[in-house]
Amino acid sequence: MRQKFTVTITDFRGSRQYSLHQLVRTFALVFVLALVLVLGAGSSLIVWLHQEASALEERRDTAMQEYARLQEVNGALIETVEQKNDQLDYVTTELGEIESLIGLQPGGDEAIAARLDTASHTALERTTFLQNVPSGYPMRDRGVTSDYGWRTHPVHGERRFHPGIDLRAPVGTPVISTADGVIEYAGYHGDSGYGNLVIVNHNFGFRTYYAHLDEFEVEPGDFVRKGEVIASSGESGVTDGPHLHYEIWHIQRRLDPTAFLDWSLSDYESIFEEKGRVKWDELLNAVRMRLNAPVHRLTMRDSQIRSTADAAD
Repeated sequence: MRQKFTVTITDFRGSRQYSLHQLVRTFALVFVLALVLVLGAGSSLIVWLHQEASALEERRDTAMQEYARLQEVNGALIETVEQKNDQLDYVTTELGEIESLIGLQPGGDEAIAARLDTASHTALERTTFLQNVPSGYPMRDRGVTSDYGWRTHPVHGERRFHPGIDLRAPVGTPVISTADGVIEYAGYHGDSGYGNLVIVNHNFGFRTYYAHLDEFEVEPGDFVRKGEVIASSGESGVTDGPHLHYEIWHIQRRLDPTAFLDWSLSDYESIFEEKGRVKWDELLNAVRMRLNAPVHRLTMRDSQIRSTADAAD
């Protein structure tokens, strides 16, 4: 005989009896309904999340395409700025006045090679010119680690214009002046990132910068000869390692130092073809005039005789 369990529930409305298998069946039905609801809600949530993920993926692809387009536009703008930068030559409003002061006259854009007769330059003229205009390397080690022009900055990671060249130089390497001149600046130049900086003011409107130095051998106002040691190299300022940063300026114009590094008596004509921004013919005429100008000396005896004659009058 099969045993049967009955549950009786009594309240004010009376008594009700339930068998055990009915309770189990009711509980199972409720459990199944609850499970169906949970699974339905979960499925709906998964579908919604999938749709959101797809929408995010589409937005990401759109953003990547826009980024690539902006990169192309940025590259084109950088090339345009570089071209304009070369055309303008960093001209300031003082350019005409300064050129007039040093004896330069405005001229056309004709090729320098057509205007210069370098074969007629005497050895003295060539030597004098190379002595007064930056030429050669500012140190013995001639390894160039970063060229003049646009590049990705090694510290900031941004694309910036590099106004000079970087030369390989362990800390303490002697740095020499590349032309006769007067020390315009020798000190720490932190705002620019140059660190310890020496600026040499040369003849004919030229100026050279030597940056990231370690120690100074000169101070402002000193006159230095070409080849004279002015400092030692280091890694001061904003730099990713020890090296020498070297710049050449001419009347507020930055010049690419590359052609000046190998300029020498044995390769004298090359600079006139590479650097059309500089009016070399006017500078050479100024050197010739200076060398050929008569030297007037007034001796002490001449001064006494002239004074006596003036008194007699």
